[in-house]
Amino acid sequence: MSPSTTAPRPAPASPVAEVPEPQSEILSAPLKNSFDYTRSLGPVLSQFALALRDGRIIGSKSSDGTVSVPPREFDPVGGAKTTELVDVASTGTVLSWSWQPAPLTPQPLDKPFAWALIKLDGADTALLHAVAVDSPADISTGLRVHAVWKAARIGRIDDIAHFLPGETGDAAPANEAENSDDELIVMPTPISTEIIHSATEEESWYLEGLKAGKLYGSRIGSGVDAGRVYFPPKAVSPSDGSAAVERVELADTGIVTTFCIVNVPFQGQRIKPPYVAAYVLLDGTDIPFLHLILDCEAADVRMGMRVQAVWQPEEERELSMGSISHFRPTGEPDADYESYREFL
Repeated sequence: MSPSTTAPRPAPASPVAEVPEPQSEILSAPLKNSFDYTRSLGPVLSQFALALRDGRIIGSKSSDGTVSVPPREFDPVGGAKTTELVDVASTGTVLSWSWQPAPLTPQPLDKPFAWALIKLDGADTALLHAVAVDSPADISTGLRVHAVWKAARIGRIDDIAHFLPGETGDAAPANEAENSDDELIVMPTPISTEIIHSATEEESWYLEGLKAGKLYGSRIGSGVDAGRVYFPPKAVSPSDGSAAVERVELADTGIVTTFCIVNVPFQGQRIKPPYVAAYVLLDGTDIPFLHLILDCEAADVRMGMRVQAVWQPEEERELSMGSISHFRPTGEPDADYESYREFL
């Protein structure tokens, strides 16, 4: 009897999620975050930076005689602190490279160039830097290159503008920058990210509401949070993922649940201390949010205090919580402790 054969079963069709069309316009806007990260380079890298400022390159010598560039703070062999720093040449050999066809704004050159790992003469490790060549055909492993120095140097790796092919180059020019005798270098490094942020549907009508002088929250339809109203609104319950089923327009009054008095000044501060940052529970909602309490002495703010939003003039409102300048006391009797104790 010949063995029977069974035709393979077709794979089940993958379920397709149906996403309903949004009922509100979805808002998008560029979002840029930037700050200066400031740090001390420490005793070893500070000497490396000071040498760059002077048109020199130094490395650290480990206990086995290996010279590392940039220098290492600790001996990679035994872990002891680095104590011996040595000068190396500003010429070297390309160990490996990659082509940068479209330079970005912060990069060292504004035309296509090569990134290369360069082993400087007198060093045993490689330094990453840019090599200015016209095309990938002009660079190869083993190519001899030399550093091109900036005229004004401040103690950063980009004091070396780039490397060029060739055995020798000009010596670093006299530094036009103002020198400092500091032994430890403190270096600010600007950091930034820029994206296009698209709000969710709930965020979109919440933001549109703020610009129009209205406060919108969302009501959860089922599950452990059934009936709870969130402000700012949420698409689903954070407890069990149950969907929000209703947009709720809220009053701009509420109570202070918890707060802190800000007494310490800081960079960029727009309000003179002392002032109060508080969690405000809007009437009809089930979660507080953070805002300012002004128009009263900071010492007079207390838990349970009734407050009301102070809106920016209509022409100054925007698609953000900044449309509310702050909250102020209403003068009404304080709320009963039982009405807000679960939020403490």
